[in-house]
Amino acid sequence: MTRISASERRAALVSAALSVIAREGVAAASTRAICSEAGMPQASFHYVFESRDELMREVVRHVVEREERSILPAMSSAPADMREAVRRGLRHYFAAVVADPDHERAMFELAQHFQRTPGAEHLARMQYESYFALAVASLRTAADLVGARWMRPLEEIARILVGLTDGLTLTWLATRDDVAAHRFIDFAADAVARLSEPAAASSPHEPDGVHRAGIPA
Repeated sequence: MTRISASERRAALVSAALSVIAREGVAAASTRAICSEAGMPQASFHYVFESRDELMREVVRHVVEREERSILPAMSSAPADMREAVRRGLRHYFAAVVADPDHERAMFELAQHFQRTPGAEHLARMQYESYFALAVASLRTAADLVGARWMRPLEEIARILVGLTDGLTLTWLATRDDVAAHRFIDFAADAVARLSEPAAASSPHEPDGVHRAGIPA
């Protein structure tokens, strides 16, 4: 095999792990199977990863970073309002799902595996905390771009957004119905946008994140 750098080896093993998980499930993603998929001798695995768990953490980080690179720039061209900002972000997220459904299937496989495996539950939490952090960054960017503020705590809205994207992704993976998916995106954008208001509507003395009168806690 041609000599490659440690970073290239890590990237190849992450890609191979995603392919094996999507095709055969997490249980089949042994270090031997992953190295075989990557076209590497098994001994090379421990040059770049201390354990299979470390590789799985790297898989999660890789996918979240890929989504971040896709979603945040998508909202940078001054959307007209919050609905358009959220809709644009969701459309770019969905385009990535359609382009590489195996990645998304693998991530759901990982989350389920972590939840079922004693001692690995923290990896499922880590996976979703990464999603929540990306959602927070996306929502904060959207508010800055359109001059709005969120009427509920940002972390709470982020969890709602992650729940919506999970539902969108799982349903599309099962049905491959693009039309229904885009209708869902329009609904989700409407629902999330209603949790915002123009920044000028807030009191200059009101701390960020405090509920306004009439907004249920």
